[in-house]
Amino acid sequence: MTVQTQMQQAIAQAQSVQASLVQFSLETENQEAKRMFEQIAQQQKNICNLLEGRFQQVLNEEPQFHQN
Repeated sequence: MTVQTQMQQAIAQAQSVQASLVQFSLETENQEAKRMFEQIAQQQKNICNLLEGRFQQVLNEEPQFHQN
């Protein structure tokens, strides 16, 4: 498995976690839990953005990744 593939999988998994957290926040009626899920979802979104930025940086630095 290439680094590119591993990074793409990590990004997809991080996005899946973020989506689950958003869904949890929408489904709960407990306001404290709702706020907690919303905050964690936002943190996870930030993580996704960092991973995506790093992935773009790697693509720019490693031209062999553009072969796919």
